[in-house]
Amino acid sequence: MPRHHKTLSRLYVEADLKVGEELKLDKAQTNYLLNVMRKKEGDKFVLFNGRDGAFLAEIADAHRKGATIDLVERVAEQSPASDLWYFFAPLKSARLDYMVQKATEMGVGHMQPVLTQHTQTNRIKIDKMRAHAIEAAEQCEILNVPQVHEESTLDRLLDAWESDHKDRMLIFADEEAPIEGAAKSLKEIEGKPIGLIIGPEGGFSEGERELLRGKPFCLPISLGPRILRADTAAVAALAIIQSNIGDLR
Repeated sequence: MPRHHKTLSRLYVEADLKVGEELKLDKAQTNYLLNVMRKKEGDKFVLFNGRDGAFLAEIADAHRKGATIDLVERVAEQSPASDLWYFFAPLKSARLDYMVQKATEMGVGHMQPVLTQHTQTNRIKIDKMRAHAIEAAEQCEILNVPQVHEESTLDRLLDAWESDHKDRMLIFADEEAPIEGAAKSLKEIEGKPIGLIIGPEGGFSEGERELLRGKPFCLPISLGPRILRADTAAVAALAIIQSNIGDLR
């Protein structure tokens, strides 16, 4: 996206977007645009939907029951969707929100909560997770909003993986993996589709670690010599993956 648009507010919508067309926002979107973003008739901002690229938009009618938007110019092509899958044991609210936002910023394409033996909470609000992913995309000029899937258990995830995704590698953070081996291990699977799973506070149970290590599609890696909180571990692992075999190379 041209950097001269970086100061403009950005808004995600589900509707199809095309230059020259008029778009009517719903009441919630209008409230966000007029009251939260404090926009008024004639103001410009950037609109995107995760499919059609980014568009310079102008408020044609600031009616509070449903603002009308003119699509003026396409300012960015749609970037390819990310094929990086991310799975995690749910955390308590504030830290879960943080983790969803950071995973979006780090280029995750799909994310899914996974219930493990030491999972702290089973209260998972998928709609709230989607909202935080959208918010992160709006704030960071990301055109691909990750898909957020309903929670699964670790057993169900691995069973489905074995039957449907066995050619995709599943990377997991393992405290007992060799500290110096992460980059080398990742280079050995470069070019393959991958997923990442991060366990809960306290890590996976011994039984879960043995289960993961016993799967031919699972790759244990170390995140270094320090014990990290789960949300920090997520950012660290994604950074290691992206810098070695992802889009940060």
